Amino acid sequence: MKKYVSLICLFGLFLVAAPQSSYAAKPKIIKTLIVDGQNNHDQWPKVTAMMKQFLEQTGLFSVDVQRTKYTWNGKDLVNQYKIPGVPATTDLPKSKMDSSFHPNFAAYDVVICNFGWNAAPWPAETQADFDQFIKNGGGLVVIHAADNSFPEWPAYNEMIGLGGWGNRSEKNGPYVYYDDNNTLIRDTQVGSAGSHGPQTEYPIIIRNSNHPITKGMPMTWMHTKDELYNRLRGPATNMEVLGTAFSSKENKGTGRHEPMLLTIKYGKGRIFHTPMGHVDYSVACVGFITCLQRGAEWAATGKVSLKIPTDFPTATQSKSRIFTE
Repeated sequence: MKKYVSLICLFGLFLVAAPQSSYAAKPKIIKTLIVDGQNNHDQWPKVTAMMKQFLEQTGLFSVDVQRTKYTWNGKDLVNQYKIPGVPATTDLPKSKMDSSFHPNFAAYDVVICNFGWNAAPWPAETQADFDQFIKNGGGLVVIHAADNSFPEWPAYNEMIGLGGWGNRSEKNGPYVYYDDNNTLIRDTQVGSAGSHGPQTEYPIIIRNSNHPITKGMPMTWMHTKDELYNRLRGPATNMEVLGTAFSSKENKGTGRHEPMLLTIKYGKGRIFHTPMGHVDYSVACVGFITCLQRGAEWAATGKVSLKIPTDFPTATQSKSRIFTE
């Protein structure tokens, strides 16, 4: 009798447990769009290909690419790093608007901007749709020279928080940095926006370890060789600085702690902005990759499920990954 009771109990446990294991919820795939095409950096096509690969490796993102027509640097790289379904168009004069550029932003959860200095403005209708996409809750990730782009577009300046070059100045907003007393400064004095010294490795100092993007990261970690942007200016509204890097005067810098990891709220939308990511070895940094992945997830969902990897940089040693070409 005891034997039969035990069998019945085991069968009951199986019935309870089976549906839970059979119908385990899979994580929602985050639909991602990388936009690029006009960029003063030679390696922008390779950077797009790298970001696409590193995002899709998580299993959490599906990534499409749409680019404007261009005649910028990097034609050979475009041909080398072809992405299925993305034409290598090269038939537009530099800094001229591509009137056909109009992605269906509403079809995505997050957009990653990989444009650069002196990129031509988007058509007015495209700007309006993008603005509405973010205001309605769409996510945005801004990479490196994308904060040089579109200085005459007020909504974009507000989305990115801080920007450089493109004749930006105190008229665009304060110069934001941390001083040596760990105080966030919003400097409204007259001055141009955007500068950097020679490329070098530099440590990232986490300023908010409780944010979903940076939670679990070492308080200091070493980034691979990259440009260290400084003197960025902008509206800086609804903006939080999550991490900084010290711009040393010995390296033609400011002697101040410059923002390197930023979040901005715009309407219902979330934006993650990092001035890091100049070339392939900068983007191959495990710290950069982790910030890209977690920043994109946060921008799309408001949460982060991706863990800090075991090969994450330490305070004294940068770490890199291989991009499979």
